[in-house]
Order: sequence, then C-alpha cells, then structure tokens
Amino acid sequence: MNDTRPARPVLDVWCELQCPDCYRAMADLRVLRERYGDALEIRLRHFPLDKHRHSYAAAQAAEEAYAQGRGDEYAEAVLARAGELGERGEELLLEVARETGLDAEEMDTALVDGRHLLVVDADQAEGRAIGVTGTPTYVIGGERLDGGKSQDGLRERIEEIADRLLAGSGEGTGRHG
Repeated sequence: MNDTRPARPVLDVWCELQCPDCYRAMADLRVLRERYGDALEIRLRHFPLDKHRHSYAAAQAAEEAYAQGRGDEYAEAVLARAGELGERGEELLLEVARETGLDAEEMDTALVDGRHLLVVDADQAEGRAIGVTGTPTYVIGGERLDGGKSQDGLRERIEEIADRLLAGSGEGTGRHG
C-alpha cells in the first residue's frame, strides 16, 4: 500500500554545542515541538566552529546520543554547560552522557573510533554550501534564518513558514525526527 500523505515540513537547525546562542535557541525549539508535535520535523544539524576546540567532539557525541535514543536531551544538557565544555572537553561529554542515562563507555568508544565523523562532516559541508556562517542558523521551507545575530522574532517567523508549509503540501524527509 502506498503512503500518499505529504511528507512533513523540516526545520533544520545548524547548531554548535559550545555556543551560548544555541542554548538560548533550545527554549524556542521546545515551544515549536510542543506546538507542532510530529507535524514538524526538527533536525539538529552540526556546524562546529573552529573557535571552539571541543565543538567537533561534542557534535560526534551528540550523534552517538541520537544513536542511543537520547540526542535532543543530550544536546540540550551539553549546551547548558557550554562554558564548562570549553574547559573540560571530552571529560564533560562523558559526564553528561552518564547523567542523561546514556552508555558513557559506548560514547567514549564512539569518540575514539570516529564512527560519527562522516555525519558531522556532511552536516558542516551542507551548511557551508547553503551559506551558514554561524550558529544557530535555521532553514525551513528553503528559507535561511540567522539566529547568531539576534533571535528576536525568529520563532514567530519559523511558525509562519511552518504554518504555510503545513497548509500546503509539506516537504522534506530526514534523520532525527
């Protein structure tokens, strides 16, 4: 039997787990998840910045957390401690893994064996290709919204676009929904 329902709209959020602005964006993402539920797919996309030396490892750790079924919870917990991540690096990533109920030993192995490098690299390359220069950056319905300069009014703009997409045909498929 063919599923003829349109695909749900996708909100891609280019994020970096050592970025204080990304932590502030999490409150908006919680509101969007509550408002739209499964009707809107929200995907965390990785855009580690060179100026934050632990952001690349943090992106890999987040991918492992998604593989273990707790990616959003883990990402938010790491973002809440972004300053500490800058000081403690992988030690903090493993501590947060334990605190969020993840298998920290498996997390450590994933960071060593690099199993999530390709996903992080692909996200970063796609972000660069569409003009992402900082975090958070949102993309929905083909429109890019830069939250790194100011997040004022961004959630409302995202809601306008999501409502329009949901009223129309919708679009997109993807990973972490």
